Amino acid sequence: MQVAIALFPRLTALDAIGPYEVLQRVPALDVVFVGEQRGEVRTENGFLGLSVDATFDEVPAPDVVLMPGGDGNRELLDGGPCIDWIRSTYATTRFTTSVCSGSLVLAAAGLLTGLTATSHWGVLPYLEQLGAVPVTQRVVEHLPERVITAAGVSAGIDMAIRLVELLVDEVSAQAAQVMIEYDPHPPFDAGHPSKVSSAVMDRVVKHAEVRA
Repeated sequence: MQVAIALFPRLTALDAIGPYEVLQRVPALDVVFVGEQRGEVRTENGFLGLSVDATFDEVPAPDVVLMPGGDGNRELLDGGPCIDWIRSTYATTRFTTSVCSGSLVLAAAGLLTGLTATSHWGVLPYLEQLGAVPVTQRVVEHLPERVITAAGVSAGIDMAIRLVELLVDEVSAQAAQVMIEYDPHPPFDAGHPSKVSSAVMDRVVKHAEVRA
């Protein structure tokens, strides 16, 4: 089974690499990084480069599509090769999925109209503008529609483990989780704005301004 992870300039690295680390552990799955053109794309802060190994045209019918998030995907929402590919591959995929603000691209392609969907907390209002029903769940599944969305960044790992269960079986999913030793115990219960103080959120804003 072929899993195609889309890459684009200024994506969030872990949105793609987190799921990749899970999925590439499973022998039944063949993971390929796709994009508008072959070659390197830089992540949103420019520090890291990832390689597109196949163009959208070269991967016309993957079994699974995974759309990461990142600031750069705002430039994809008005249409173009990526949106066209999402729409055309959806006809034959077993699952079309997103991580973080990648759900905006699925929504812009018309895949989430009227469906609940999740994303990074900072872009949930945009999901609604694009016709989806935003919710704050970590992973949202619509199995009859073959669409799964994951919330911000690390939620992509959760989704990828669930994908292995759906595509292969529960034992393989647990095996992949063990292989990457995914047993999180974060030092703070601070994974969402609802869990932190205003001082923390002020610092979030300052850090974002520095990186902008």
